[in-house]
Amino acid sequence: MGIVMFLGPFSVLLGLTGLAAFWWTLKAGQYEDPMGDASRILADVPDRPDVDE
Repeated sequence: MGIVMFLGPFSVLLGLTGLAAFWWTLKAGQYEDPMGDASRILADVPDRPDVDE
């Protein structure tokens, strides 16, 4: 019974930490342009000028 009293609040805290991390990435704009990222990875010309072909 003692382990349940430890794991219950620990799991709630872990879930809230994950939710806070997701909320932080949402506010930081991590998910703003997913289609742009998908099309840039297929581009033949690199975005960085320091990359030699």
